[in-house]
Amino acid sequence: MTIRVFHSPASPYVRKVMVAAAERGLADQIEKLPSAAGPVKRDPGIVQHNASGKVPCALLADDTPLFDSRVITQYVDSLGVAGDPLYPQDARRFAVLTAEALAESVLDAALLHRYENALRPEEKRWEDWSRGQMDKIDSGLDDLEGRWFAAITDGFNAASIAAACALGYLDFRFASKDWRSTRPRLAEWFATVSARPSMKDSFPAG
Repeated sequence: MTIRVFHSPASPYVRKVMVAAAERGLADQIEKLPSAAGPVKRDPGIVQHNASGKVPCALLADDTPLFDSRVITQYVDSLGVAGDPLYPQDARRFAVLTAEALAESVLDAALLHRYENALRPEEKRWEDWSRGQMDKIDSGLDDLEGRWFAAITDGFNAASIAAACALGYLDFRFASKDWRSTRPRLAEWFATVSARPSMKDSFPAG
């Protein structure tokens, strides 16, 4: 069984799927499809399956599409042949789902900040917008350091993957941002999980 995934080596959302597949013993079942997804110029090859034109978008054997990353990781988890389930089926489930959503909100804000400052013409950039996105990133990281830390450190689950990919994206695209000094628990945890083969093999590029 092969899952085809529209892939971008720099996308933290795609990285989530790749990490999930590796953790569940399915890395060799993922076929990476080339993509040219962008916030302005969309890839028609993706759009025909996913109207948003975003990656990741997975295609099953009959071309049924699955998106977004949270849907695909749950699908991958359902097929897992190795490792522990990424989505607990007990009382921990909703804590993991909520912490995963929080980590994705950090990613969403980081992407919006980057688009504003890397893609929008300089004369049209809005400083308050960028500041607002960075505020969302900071408050999200504070909550991952605080009330949701137990959820992301309960094994290596879907929330762990989302948080690790969010932190990895910050290091990749916002290298000058010092998020570690005021979040020592998160920094120590991230250093540990970054050594996992699934994280090392999916390091972003581009």
